Order: sequence, then structure tokens, then C-alpha cells
Amino acid sequence: MDLSTSSIKSTIISFGLLLGAISVIFQLMLYFLDMHYKNDSTAGIVSLIIMIGIIFYSFIKFRKSNEGFISLSDALKIGMGTSLVSSLVGIVYTQILVNFIDPNTLTKSLELSVETLRIQNPEMPKEALETVRSIQEKMSSPLILSAVQIIFALFFGFIVSLIAGLIVKKSRV
Repeated sequence: MDLSTSSIKSTIISFGLLLGAISVIFQLMLYFLDMHYKNDSTAGIVSLIIMIGIIFYSFIKFRKSNEGFISLSDALKIGMGTSLVSSLVGIVYTQILVNFIDPNTLTKSLELSVETLRIQNPEMPKEALETVRSIQEKMSSPLILSAVQIIFALFFGFIVSLIAGLIVKKSRV
């Protein structure tokens, strides 16, 4: 294992844990404001900005420690790895939240989304609303929630890594 690979792994772990910790702190803030189940778009945008900032900063730190060079492939590895580690931290937090801190989180979120759907579509039959509710209940299992968290983190991590990597890359050529 060469120095660059070791440096990539340590960058992934340290910035993944940093992103995960900051994300958990942000989620705890939402919990204390009783906004953790509301799927607010502003909270999503803030989370994305945090992710962009941490990943971009990880590229800059890696480039400084790597004689001023970072390739696009290294940037993608670091960004995707950071996103994965962060999502694993987020999964642990989510499981603690829904099993210990606030076991009613999923129920509150489900009720809010069904009520919002009913308000936005007053002509929707009650049977259709119940169908939506039952599908959402099935999709709220811990395994599915964890898989969705990882998929979204990797998807957004890839997009952010690609764009930021193209901005900061500097080849040895």
C-alpha cells in the first residue's frame, strides 16, 4: 500500500466521521426544535451545503498533503468514501432516534405526509390515501431506511465529488 492510498483512507475516515458528526449535531438540533420528522426542504438544503463544504474541504486538505496534486479519481474515491462513512454514522443515529430517543418519529412523519397529501389533493379517495399509508409503512422498516440513506448519500456524494473534483483537480502531468 503506497502513501497515497494510505492518505486517501485516512482522509475518508477522518472527514467521513467529521461529516457524520456534524450531520448528527444538525439532526439533534432539528429534534430539539421538533422538526426532525417534517421532511423540510430547508433542512435538506442545509444538509447538502454541509456535505458540499466538508467534501470540498477534504479535497483541499488531501491536495495540500499530496504535494499540491489530486486527480479526479482520487477526488471521487475520497468523496464517495466520505459519504459512505458519514451515512453509516447517520444510520446509527437514525436507529438510536427511532428506537430510543423518539420511537414515534416514523409514525409522526407518516401522519404528516399523509395529511399533507390529503390537503394538497382534497379529491383523492380515502382508499387511495390508505394505500399510500400502507406503502409508506412498509417502506419504513429499519433495513429499507438504512438502504435509502446509503443510496442517497452515495448519489449526492458522487455528484458533489464529481463537480468539486473537477474544480480542485491538479494532475502531476
